[in-house]
Amino acid sequence: MRWLWALLLVWLALPALADDGTRSALATVDLAGSSLAAEGRDRGKPRPMELRLTISQPVPYRVYFLDGPPRLVVDFREIDFSGTSAEDLPGRELVPALRWGRFRPGWSRLVMELPGPYALRTAVQSPAEGGARGALVKLRIEPVKPQAFVTRGNALSALWDLPSPAEVTPLPPRRTAKRPLRVALDPGHGGHDPGAQVGAIYEAALMLGFARELAEILTRAGFEVVPTREDDSFVPLERRMTIARAAQADLFISLHADALPAGEAAGLSIYVWNPQADDRATRELAMRHDRADLLAGLDLAGTDDQLADVLMDLARTETHPRSEAFAKFAVSELNRAGVGMHRTPVRGAAFSVLKSPDIPSVLIELGFLTDAGDRANLFDPDWRARTAQALAQAIGLWAQDDAARAALSRK
Repeated sequence: MRWLWALLLVWLALPALADDGTRSALATVDLAGSSLAAEGRDRGKPRPMELRLTISQPVPYRVYFLDGPPRLVVDFREIDFSGTSAEDLPGRELVPALRWGRFRPGWSRLVMELPGPYALRTAVQSPAEGGARGALVKLRIEPVKPQAFVTRGNALSALWDLPSPAEVTPLPPRRTAKRPLRVALDPGHGGHDPGAQVGAIYEAALMLGFARELAEILTRAGFEVVPTREDDSFVPLERRMTIARAAQADLFISLHADALPAGEAAGLSIYVWNPQADDRATRELAMRHDRADLLAGLDLAGTDDQLADVLMDLARTETHPRSEAFAKFAVSELNRAGVGMHRTPVRGAAFSVLKSPDIPSVLIELGFLTDAGDRANLFDPDWRARTAQALAQAIGLWAQDDAARAALSRK
């Protein structure tokens, strides 16, 4: 397992370009020298297009396509897009949507939604034209048939920002008695994605409130809490896991209260990672959970690189049973507290925030806003307190059990 983990880290580090800190300033965009143009007459069908970006200095970049909807994605290292609006790009009206901005430290991203499937024909970075300083990035794309539309999988975006192998231990160690258990609490959604909505009730606000109540109980019990967001702000799914990893969290808990057609779901449920889960309700929930990142140009759905996917599965051979063990402790304590749950309280799903191979992770659906009983519970202070206390108790019991099993495995 140790050499597999080291190999996984090396694999993830390969595409990244080191930032040596020698650049004096980031590249900027010259909108006057940039444009999007289409060839031929507009007959209501996709046409060949050319994207031209004039930037103040050359930068490394990579281009790929995503589906659902079809999108062209260009990652730059790095362009400062602040102070410019993608809506002002000449020719912007030729595509359904265009957006750009900072993606993560060291990287910027441009996402262009397309009127159909396309393929990249040329990608050139050359000196800027007309005597201007800087560089010109030219991308020519042409429409293709659906079967010829080649998209990139999510390329392990769940593990962006992992440190280099030289800076980490081969395997993330389990918690020792030298510090308290560290729990990452992840209130779902936020910012431009309010999550499920029923009338004036917003999932994002409701989960932020519950996370604060649970954090207070956990802190009083002696645990350390790592919140993935502390206000109504948007945090990409991969960034939520990065926050937990950077803080060396021992357990990751994502909190949700979704909406499904009336009668399809009610009661608290706990989800663990299972890419084979395929029931209709679970598929719909996965789409809801990931939609915010789709709006931001990210794509955590789809197929991982085959080699990396195998390595992640191997890394999960230790972590996944620990996630399942916590789910069982939680069900036991919630039952003891009289908290009503779904008829199948522990379920599997391919939710993106559960993909981490190095941190035991669960997603808790506290209830469904479309169910009157669940809505009443979510606004009942007594129910919330009992639920939070039960989860805190489960965390403590799981931590003791997990430490005991770790001690036995070392022997």
